[in-house]
Amino acid sequence: MTASDGDGLGVDLHLELSAAGGRRAVLIAALREAVRGGRLAPGTRLPPYRSLAADLGIARNTVADAYAELVAEGWLTSRQGSGTRVADRVAAPAPRPVRTAAPPPLPYDLVQGKPDPGAFPRAAWLAAARRALASAPHEAFGIGDPHGRIELRLELAEYLARVRGVRTAPDRIVVCSGAAHALRLLARVLGPAAPWAVEAYGLPFHRGLLAEAGVTTLPVAVDGDGARVAEIPEHARAVLLTPAHQFPTGGPLHPERRAGVLEWARARGGLVIEDDYDGEFRYDRRPVGAVQGLDPERTVLIGSVSKSLSPALRIGWMCLPSALVEPVVAAKGLREPYASATDQLTLADLLATGAYDRHVRRMRQRHRARRDRLTEVLAARVPAVRVTGIAAGLHAVLELPAGTERAALAATARHGVAVEGLAPYRHPGARDATGPTDADDADEPDAPARPDGLVVGYATPPERLYPGALDALCAGLSEALGS
Repeated sequence: MTASDGDGLGVDLHLELSAAGGRRAVLIAALREAVRGGRLAPGTRLPPYRSLAADLGIARNTVADAYAELVAEGWLTSRQGSGTRVADRVAAPAPRPVRTAAPPPLPYDLVQGKPDPGAFPRAAWLAAARRALASAPHEAFGIGDPHGRIELRLELAEYLARVRGVRTAPDRIVVCSGAAHALRLLARVLGPAAPWAVEAYGLPFHRGLLAEAGVTTLPVAVDGDGARVAEIPEHARAVLLTPAHQFPTGGPLHPERRAGVLEWARARGGLVIEDDYDGEFRYDRRPVGAVQGLDPERTVLIGSVSKSLSPALRIGWMCLPSALVEPVVAAKGLREPYASATDQLTLADLLATGAYDRHVRRMRQRHRARRDRLTEVLAARVPAVRVTGIAAGLHAVLELPAGTERAALAATARHGVAVEGLAPYRHPGARDATGPTDADDADEPDAPARPDGLVVGYATPPERLYPGALDALCAGLSEALGS
């Protein structure tokens, strides 16, 4: 049975009264068990005995007597004006959590892909949320449109055209919960029958989720001009690229290769999937437009706010060819995969008022200053390390002497730095511009050594910790390299 206090708005109380025996004895046993088991915490106020009696369908005196008995036993307390409550002294000890052994986090976080949580524009977001909620139509708080809120899609179409050279319309944008969600949806729509080509260096997480969807991935070598698109296998169904800033090695896709990948797509009926990674954070070059703007019917552009605002928001988008819009919406399904409508409305307001642009410009200046400090400190203290991939983005690649990557990771960890090596980003079957990458091939007498390096994110640490993070990084590298 469930009972509540007299006005129906107070505490709910679930009691099991199915045991055999008199009503009073059964009620006392049920209350005692609820307290002993921790369901009624110390200090919890119980419903007035008249309300509990009415809800349980028993006599008032029965409940009053049960309360009095439990007060006398010390399970409950009763005071004039404060009602009947669970006594403090009978609280059941909380079960001790089962902990698995885990190493403590390192004090300096230089793992790529994570903006500083403290840099989130709270004041601007709060102001935008207030405006968005005040002006939102009532239907915004209903089930929702699987395409995404129209307010956000309108603003995204304008913003992406202005900033990234994207050619799209609101009805060809589908809002999702991030790049990973977009890839899962596309994998479901395209199916596992044909493989995807992917860059030889990329996020292992993305390769993993494609594998979970049954999609085979074929590596395409990368160099200073991005992916070697002439090497895309003819039988590939799609190619996944990061043209604005090849991740993680750096550098934009060369214009001739941009044209070449679209020629491949037209000739083979393929699809170019453009992960617009780091497209907004460029430092030493003019903005690079999206490949999507060259052929919107052969390209899917994927973007999100995980780097520009916060990965906690879970808002991303796809600019789709017209023929893919409805299949993607159907694959998305109903309700559960939607990004929050209130967050979508808030982001739409940030875009409409220019607050998003202002935040990105501030972050661009901050990240550039951090990148410059990183390169200066490394050049002065660890000159054997070459810093690459720094014209854009939130990370740099530190090229290391052959065979030193593992030692560098171990040494930097000893100095308190969390950082990643380059090896996990390499596709298991890749042969890149520097030579073979398979373990068997690397043992060949004339085979060049595969590149060693660290992928260093410089966006995450708070300002007060960044100098110490760089000192610790340099100390670890100097130890590993003997410099």
